Amino acid sequence: MNEVIERAKENTVRCKERLLKTFSFVADDKLTWTPSDTAHSALRIVAHCAVANYGFARFLRGKESKADSLSDALAMMASKEKEIATRAQAVQAFEASAAAVLEALDAMTVELMTSEVRGPFGPMPMTFWVALPGRHMDNHAAQIDYLQTCWGDLEFHM
Repeated sequence: MNEVIERAKENTVRCKERLLKTFSFVADDKLTWTPSDTAHSALRIVAHCAVANYGFARFLRGKESKADSLSDALAMMASKEKEIATRAQAVQAFEASAAAVLEALDAMTVELMTSEVRGPFGPMPMTFWVALPGRHMDNHAAQIDYLQTCWGDLEFHM
């Protein structure tokens, strides 16, 4: 179990750093830019990751979702995401939430590792939750990469 947790922690840190580095290349005048009315900005993507990480930390502690469905969870998250209005707020919230994920991983027990936890899309094995924070942050870093290409930044920001 320790090896699985250590890999999850390393991946969480690596993906957190990737997202922050990618976000650091977003110009201030592009923080809230979106390619369409239904798309999220780079600022909103980082805010989303910050809010989601607290949910992941909750699940890693064996606590069930507060939402009854994915749509309910996304609506709850959206209101919290919109409270994050500046780059500094986004980075601070994201760093704190990633720390919460790492603390939850550090507290993992054998009993928890073999359990299932109900999230907003149903019960999932703990092994799913252990791997999800890093994957989630990495996927959203890629979305910021895409936004950068939309406004002509074709540099490789890895």
